[in-house]
Amino acid sequence: MSTHAVKRTKYRIGKMSLLDYIILAILTILALAILIPFLNVIAISLASQKEYAENPMMLWPKQPTLDAYRALFEDGRILVGFGNTLKIMAVGLPLSLFLTSTMAYGLSRNAFPGKKGIFFLVLFTMIFNGGIVPLYLVMKSLHLTGSLWSVILVGSFSAFNMILMMNYFQSLPESLMESARLDGAGEWRILFSIILPLAAPIMATITLFYGVAFWNGWYDAMIFLRKAEMLPLQNVLRTIIVESTTNVSNAASVDALNKSGFSTGMKMASVFVSMVPIMCFFPMLQKHFAKGVLTGAIKT
Repeated sequence: MSTHAVKRTKYRIGKMSLLDYIILAILTILALAILIPFLNVIAISLASQKEYAENPMMLWPKQPTLDAYRALFEDGRILVGFGNTLKIMAVGLPLSLFLTSTMAYGLSRNAFPGKKGIFFLVLFTMIFNGGIVPLYLVMKSLHLTGSLWSVILVGSFSAFNMILMMNYFQSLPESLMESARLDGAGEWRILFSIILPLAAPIMATITLFYGVAFWNGWYDAMIFLRKAEMLPLQNVLRTIIVESTTNVSNAASVDALNKSGFSTGMKMASVFVSMVPIMCFFPMLQKHFAKGVLTGAIKT
């Protein structure tokens, strides 16, 4: 290699390194822009009422206190909410994945009878929604109102998630299925032994979608559930925050305000408590997320 070519290569490497530093600086600034509000939530949850009033935009309190978390967990309802949400996810998540993957596999096969009609009906539900009243009447006719099964079944299937998975299945080579059929494998065997092992990215993506939906779900529980001991986490947190806000608004003095609890601190503590578990769940599926969404969203 000539001296001129070596110098040109070094120049390009140096230039790319500078560009890398610039990109890194920009990404760092953007990351801080996202991280600072999150730190503010944690700081407010650890601050006292007086310190929050003096500096609402704090990043860390001068005198951290766990009073907001203590007040949040002293009420046993928070543990009941965690338990009910875990029950919903333990049953709802496998059921959702089973229903979505089986229908997606069937509709991804060209030989499936009535494929176009069924797909049209599924797509129709994404455009037109019957509303909450027909849904409530259906659950009532099935005697499921007041049961966790109503919340599980309502959220157990998503047409959007099914279409993503169907498009991913269609991107897999048809020769794999044909070879398995020649060896005597049935459709169930093909799905569970060949298709699903190759569909780890889309399965991780759909698991994340359903998991977040079940964890953050509150509207269906508000409609179908009446007993306090059956409410999931989000509904329990809402009840505690509303009661805390009401107590604070009714306080007639600063002493009464301090005794009734720090309303904003409890709100931020509840936000932090409710998002930590799902934040721990997300990184495990992150490496498959981008590939699953891109492949499932584009029909090849």
